[in-house]
This record gives sequence, structure tokens and C-alpha cells, in this order.
Amino acid sequence: MDDEQRPAKVTLAQIAETAGVSVPTVSKVLNGRQDVAPPTRRKIERLLDAHGYRRTSRSAPEAPLIEIVFHELDAIWAMELILGVEKVARDSGASVVLTESGTRHAPGPEWIEGVLRRRPLGVILMFSALPQEYKQQLRARSIPFVIIDPAGDPEPDVPSVGSANWSGGLAATRHLIECGHRRIGIITGPEDMMCSLARLDGFRSAMATAGLAVDPRHIAHGDFHVEGGYDLALAMLRGPGRPTAIFAGSDLQAIGVLEAASTLGLRTPEDLSVVGYDDVAVAKWSRPALTTVHQPLRKMAEAASEMLLRLQAGVATTTRMELATSLVVRKSTAPPAA
Repeated sequence: MDDEQRPAKVTLAQIAETAGVSVPTVSKVLNGRQDVAPPTRRKIERLLDAHGYRRTSRSAPEAPLIEIVFHELDAIWAMELILGVEKVARDSGASVVLTESGTRHAPGPEWIEGVLRRRPLGVILMFSALPQEYKQQLRARSIPFVIIDPAGDPEPDVPSVGSANWSGGLAATRHLIECGHRRIGIITGPEDMMCSLARLDGFRSAMATAGLAVDPRHIAHGDFHVEGGYDLALAMLRGPGRPTAIFAGSDLQAIGVLEAASTLGLRTPEDLSVVGYDDVAVAKWSRPALTTVHQPLRKMAEAASEMLLRLQAGVATTTRMELATSLVVRKSTAPPAA
């Protein structure tokens, strides 16, 4: 029996006949070869996926690798995610390989060619989506994947681990309200990222529940980086009726807010209270130490890795998890000045 024959309903010959191609062409697609015309490859991959075909060849065993894919490895939260994956991989006798590719939305086309050649145990992705073509290619080669989702809202057929962004935004804003602030600004993340919108919705809900108006001039969309937080805070704090508190959608943006306040001669927290988001290591070492929303990045990575290994082993598992966030109060928040 051909090593690549599926021991149930469908064979390579049947896939080839349906696609109108030769068996060697189907075999090339299944083995990740790129010398097949893209339209033909996509047609074959759709058929493989539709029929649940999975390669069973013993001639090319899977490498004991878990691959992590980032769009930017220099992100301050990347190390927390890497440490979480490495813990589970180490306990399972696997190694970890890191790849940088694409944008915050999806990995680039060069990545899929590489991962099909490497054939890892599975792939963990730090993106908000995965193109349908990539899903089909990975599934056809029995390479499971899980998205760690601090940045989006994956489609229902994509296994993912996320956190409670709306609740985090609500808790941050409620804390500022309970401190006595009434003019509260927010610098959230990019408008095309679901986590940014969820944190903004949590902010709006807290303000509405408290009967407080939201000034449109005190809402800004940043990029989760220090420079963006600094520039947007400068503009917000120089404007009329400046806020007495700002909720920043990431700790890096919050550090930019602290610097902007200092530039303008404002003291934190006496003149301006600041809350961040993520609770990365630098938060407790900022001056003053940053009040922030703890996003359990390492536990998210551990949960994603465990989910991936269950999928690889064919064990039934939930394919969507959302971990709780929590408020960490430090020194950057206080009641507003009289």
C-alpha cells in the first residue's frame, strides 16, 4: 500500500482524478513542494481539506519542534509568550523554534513555504487571523496550529487562546472613577484590532455606568508603542479641559504618557493618574511604578501550547479559551488634585 494512502475513504488517486491532475502532482502538494502552479495547488489543497485527507507517511517523521511565529520579535511582551511555550515544550520533550514574518494580522507568504518544509509538531501564531489558504495547507499536512490572541478575534474554525480585553478596560476605568476622576482619557491601540476596540468598549461602559460623559477629544488610537503614547498624550494634555487621568491600552503607551506628563511639568499621580495594560516586567520599574491591567501572557502561551499538543495527538479539546485579566494597583494612580 502506498505510504501516502489514507486508510479510509479517500486515496491520492481519487483526489487526483477529481482535481484533473496526476497522482505525482497531488503528492507534490502534500509534501509541500512549490513546483506546482498556485491555482492547481489551491484546488488540490481544498480537496484534501474537504475530504479530511491527512498525510500518514512514515518516511518523513515530524521534528520534535513547536514553532512560534511573531510579526515582531522585539515586542516587549514576546519574551513572556516564549517562556510559556518553552515550559510546555520542555516538559513534553520538544524544542522551540522562533520565526518572524508578516504583519500583526497574518504571517507572510514566505513563512508557509518554510513551515511545510520543517514539518514541526505544530505552530503557535501571534496574529489575529490566518488566511484560508494557509489553514488548508497546514491541515493537509497534519500540522496543527493555535493562535495566541492578544490582538484580535479569530474565526470560529481557528483554535485560539485570548484574554478578557473588555473586562480589562472596564476594570482600569472603574479604578480611575473610584479614585475620584471625572475627566478620563484613553489611548487605546489601532482601530483595526479587536483588542483595542474591546478595551475602548470597556472604558465606555464604565463611564456610562458612572453617568460620566466621554469627551471625543480624549479618545485616541495609538500603536501600542512608547512613541505613539508620548505624542498622543502631549496633544491630549495640551488641549482644553485636559483629562486628569489617562488609561493607556498598553504599558509601553503608558510609559509614553508618563514621559509626556513630565515634559509638560505635570506630576504623576498628583496632576495626572495613569493606568497601563499588560503588566510586562518594565511596569513595576517605571517611575512611578505603573498601575496596570495584568494580562496573563505566560499562562496564555502555556494554554495554547497544551491545546496544540492535544490537537497533534488527536485528543478532543476545546478550541477557544479566554483567560481572565486583573487590575494591579501601584503608584501611578491617586485622587485628582483639588
